[in-house]
Order: sequence, then structure tokens, then C-alpha cells
Amino acid sequence: MHEPESPRSDRPDDPVYLHARREALVILALWAAAMLWVVPYSYFFGYHEITDPEQIKTIVGIPDWVFWGVLVPWIVCTLATIALCVWYIKDEDLEGIETPAR
Repeated sequence: MHEPESPRSDRPDDPVYLHARREALVILALWAAAMLWVVPYSYFFGYHEITDPEQIKTIVGIPDWVFWGVLVPWIVCTLATIALCVWYIKDEDLEGIETPAR
């Protein structure tokens, strides 16, 4: 039996869609990298019983595991987000795009 061709198979993907998908994948990769750093680091270095408060190492008054496991990734992700917004994510002109007739 002959199957009808999809009406979408003969036309290329919209460039606006492709760029938006690339932007979303970059953002998702940034989120995944941050999660893969923060969760294990905080678990392994911050989740243990402390019997003597003098054992807690601090950086600028913050426990070191919070500094390296939460604060630094937060700052890095903020800077990466700003860089993405300024140099990578762009507005697309939708005025000249024709909608396909159905």
C-alpha cells in the first residue's frame, strides 16, 4: 500500500525554529551542567555530621561547601546567562515569514 507523504517532508525546517531549538538546547545543557556539579558536590561535602563547630572551614564567613557548591556555580551560571542573552540569543524578524497555506 502506498502511504501518503507527509506535507512537511518536502519543505525544510524554519530557520527561526532551528535557532530557537539550538538556544533551548544550550540553556538545557547549562542547567544540566550546573545540576551535575551542585547536587553531588553539596551532597558529598556538605551532608555529614559535624561534632566540633571548629572543624567547619569557611571562606568569607561562608562554609566552604556552600561557597564552592552553591555560590560559585550560581555566579558562573548568572554570568553565562548574561553572556547568552547578550551574544547568543537573538530576536528573529517574523514580518517577512509567510505562513504555509493549508
